[in-house]
Amino acid sequence: MSLDLDTPAYRMRKHSVLLDGHQTSVTLEDAFWDALVTIAQDRGVSINKLATEIDHARTTNLSSALRVFVLKSLKDPSSTA
Repeated sequence: MSLDLDTPAYRMRKHSVLLDGHQTSVTLEDAFWDALVTIAQDRGVSINKLATEIDHARTTNLSSALRVFVLKSLKDPSSTA
């Protein structure tokens, strides 16, 4: 199996989010950001609301918490509902 690690999905970018009314930024790969946006849309909430919920529950840095949330959601959607 050959991995093409030079695709846009692996590109790191800063994304602005509002957490409890406070602007902050997170650095995520496009693949994780896109998945997070899809999860928020599926739940009928804004990306800011979803990020705030994850922020309140996290025990590590926000970018890592967002990545783990996405992975858990993809592995078992009911685990993050």
